[in-house]
Amino acid sequence: MHALDALGSPVRRQILKKLNKAPLSVGDLAEKFPVSRPAISRHLRVLEDAGLVESRGEGNRSLYSVRIQGFAPVREFLDEFWDVALARLEELSKR
Repeated sequence: MHALDALGSPVRRQILKKLNKAPLSVGDLAEKFPVSRPAISRHLRVLEDAGLVESRGEGNRSLYSVRIQGFAPVREFLDEFWDVALARLEELSKR
């Protein structure tokens, strides 16, 4: 799954914002959202498949954290538009 597809869900974007502050378990995340633990697990699986989060075992639970490298495809996609916008701005400024 492409990272942009995973970012299409508002819940997943909010999960990423929480994980950007600190690693959290599924239970910790579920307490912060009006959705079930299984739903949070499914969202985390999508984010993990897209390379946006990673998990590590700690005792009998997994902690999830943001995987910054996973955002490279998003940055590359947006940079294409940014480059075009800058070129157009430069062109307009020469008129």
